[in-house]
Amino acid sequence: MLQPARTKYRKVQKGRVRGMAKRGVFLSFGEFGLQSLERGVITSRQIEASRLAMARFIKKGGKVWIRIFPDRPITKKPAETRMGKGKGPVEGYGAVIKPGRVLFELEGMDIVMAKQALRLAADKLPVKTQFLTRERFR
Repeated sequence: MLQPARTKYRKVQKGRVRGMAKRGVFLSFGEFGLQSLERGVITSRQIEASRLAMARFIKKGGKVWIRIFPDRPITKKPAETRMGKGKGPVEGYGAVIKPGRVLFELEGMDIVMAKQALRLAADKLPVKTQFLTRERFR
């Protein structure tokens, strides 16, 4: 699973996710992509599950790019714990997603296969997504 090698601070405050994505909104590497329509946090486990679903479907037929990285620590307090006594330990890492962000890109397959692969990946994610294609003039 993806996680940062080092972080400046062990825990971060929740904050709010506002506005639209300013960068990472266009296809940069592949021909097909999966773009987020909602805001939210995608954990490293969800990213890995999506990647695995795509990889199993396309076998060795194409190339996959992961355009997001889980760099934000997610903390959680134990179940049935009273309030107070500080913030809980770090449970994992997540990527903060804004609407418009490209999550995954694919290349080296036809549109039908790419659509199916990205549909399998989207089913593992907690945000609504849409399928993108790069318009090529042939």
